[in-house]
Amino acid sequence: MKVVHVTLRFDAPGGVETNVHEVTRRLRAAGDDVEVFASDLYDEGRWERRTGYAPRVDGVPVRRFPVHKRLIPGLTMPMMVGLIDALAESGVDLIHAHSHRYGHVLQAAAVAERLEIPLVVSTHYHPADRREPPLKRGLLRCQDIGFGLTAYRVADALVVQTPREAALVREFAPADRIRVVPPGIDLAAWADPGADRAAGLDLPADYLLFIGRVAPNKGLPGLVNALAELGPARAPPLVLMGRDWGERAALEELARRRGVLDRLRFLGHVEDPAAYRAVLRRARALVLPSEWEAFGLVLLEAMTAGTPIVATAVGGVPDVLDGGRAGRLVPYGDVAALARAIAAVSEDAAATRTLVDAGRERVRRYDWSECVRAHRALYEEILRR
Repeated sequence: MKVVHVTLRFDAPGGVETNVHEVTRRLRAAGDDVEVFASDLYDEGRWERRTGYAPRVDGVPVRRFPVHKRLIPGLTMPMMVGLIDALAESGVDLIHAHSHRYGHVLQAAAVAERLEIPLVVSTHYHPADRREPPLKRGLLRCQDIGFGLTAYRVADALVVQTPREAALVREFAPADRIRVVPPGIDLAAWADPGADRAAGLDLPADYLLFIGRVAPNKGLPGLVNALAELGPARAPPLVLMGRDWGERAALEELARRRGVLDRLRFLGHVEDPAAYRAVLRRARALVLPSEWEAFGLVLLEAMTAGTPIVATAVGGVPDVLDGGRAGRLVPYGDVAALARAIAAVSEDAAATRTLVDAGRERVRRYDWSECVRAHRALYEEILRR
């Protein structure tokens, strides 16, 4: 069985990227013939393209294709140059494409339909940002429906990460093809806290932590405002760990106006896994104030680390946090509720311990080995059909 995974970015930071990396490397390590076709794009926010990528990443062969923006009435949909021919000539038994509203999914579907190759699509679905104007939201909805009538009609299976994502995708895609396959975490990598060090990062002694892209859809202005509402006596400084997708300057200006600029620390992307784990373990709480998260892999990491969680009740987050039994949930955009939940982490220590203990127990069900097993079983089922 030869499987090609098609994704926009590979060997780069991000939830989709981590998912594809972990699944493909583990399938490959188990003896499956797996390859990745990806673009030369490293940072979609800055449209940063790179050369000199390694031909193999953790044992997985990777082919790179130039990527270009293709505008569809105000919408950007990247397309990979040469992808269609490469897929058609690959001799692949099954194609697995990742993400929604991206050109490479349509390209993969076109090859799959023409050559009668089975197709799986992992949607990693994100609905239209509620901050977008009505026209933009309408255009994105048209794109949803268009994908439902084209690529998803061709697909043999649509993989989603949570029941919430399944309900949303069901609105425009064939319901009988939807499969829920949660991602996972490498529990063994987090097993030894003593092996993790954050040397040289100049962290505060006590801090709140945000992990992710410093991007407009992450709800970070609300977090800065919550920090200002609480004051230094009730909330420690905020550390932001992740690449800047164009939001840092605006956040710094907001923090300056609110008088909390000296309480912000931008780490950027932390490449070293041991340092990354150490930063998360030492935090008073992980705060994820996003407008939307399809799943939120960092939530699993925080639960494994025993770090308390405050997050917005959006997307797959309530599913991951067991409806609020493994972390504090607040409405998106409610600064007062976010501030109260942050304060409660230390002011209601007994409740926080209960949430952390529940998270440590819950995260045991999420492991990449289970995710990989589910993918392999799905591939075999489709190929038997």
